[in-house]
Amino acid sequence: MSKTVLFFPGQASQYVGMGKDLYDHSAAVRTLYELASDAIGEDVARLSFDGPAEELKRTRFTQPAILLHSLAVLSVMNDDGFEFDYAAGHSLGEYGALAVCGAMSFEDAIRAVVKRAALMEDACVANPGTMAAVMGLTEEQIVEVCREASADGVVVPANYNSDAQIVVSGAVAGVEKAAALAKESGAKRAIMLEVGGAFHSPLMEPARDGLEAYLGDVAINAPKRPVIANVTAKEVLDGEDIRRLLVEQVTAPVRWAQTMSFLRDNGVTRIIEIGPGKVLTGLARREMKPEQSINLDTLEDIHAFAGANA
Repeated sequence: MSKTVLFFPGQASQYVGMGKDLYDHSAAVRTLYELASDAIGEDVARLSFDGPAEELKRTRFTQPAILLHSLAVLSVMNDDGFEFDYAAGHSLGEYGALAVCGAMSFEDAIRAVVKRAALMEDACVANPGTMAAVMGLTEEQIVEVCREASADGVVVPANYNSDAQIVVSGAVAGVEKAAALAKESGAKRAIMLEVGGAFHSPLMEPARDGLEAYLGDVAINAPKRPVIANVTAKEVLDGEDIRRLLVEQVTAPVRWAQTMSFLRDNGVTRIIEIGPGKVLTGLARREMKPEQSINLDTLEDIHAFAGANA
């Protein structure tokens, strides 16, 4: 029997103007944006809708803005229109997956991501770093490249995005050395990324510690549907396991390629991406070869989906 997964995008999926039609349409959505703005101390609706893009790209704002967009789609859908079997999100997107499965309330997910984003931005300032995307090397080759490059500064695999693309993260000198070594090892491309810091690396340790303290007081329940955790690429069904893995996720690699393999092997043939952009469905089309992939980003997308499934 065909199965469906809901995907929730992560950082770099944002765009100026995202979510405005949903905000204008729904009072419930406006309430979520107000909650986030109060927690951040900035008007996140204005930043999402009007930019400027450079400000929206700041980790402190990007992460809550993307999660809000995903939760806005769910709020407008109001639990009508789709059944699903699994949920998964890329990095911060994991909070959207947990929210749709009832492991966290929408409000707690927003507050947690506001805290996470602030902690990660602070860690970026305290421990400057960067990331690079490498195409065309195996996981084993990337591990060896990082091991050798670490002589110049800490560098680790950070995002296993697909069989063809792995992102490395760490100190600037270490990542630059890894990119050079990757090319020497036969990588098709090794591209330095324009990011605020060394996400999913040991340089995020201060953020991990802060998030662990914060999540200790957040209610996290057993999800109503299985969530595939970034850290393990396996089902997580227990609230305390979720809490632990959300903390580990800050410094551990995102195993997205392995997540897609798990879903494919467990009969998932339909993907619905909830929120801004089409990054995850693009990866899935190449890796999972789904029978159907759908993006729910705008109010028009939601109306089209509801009409097709009426």
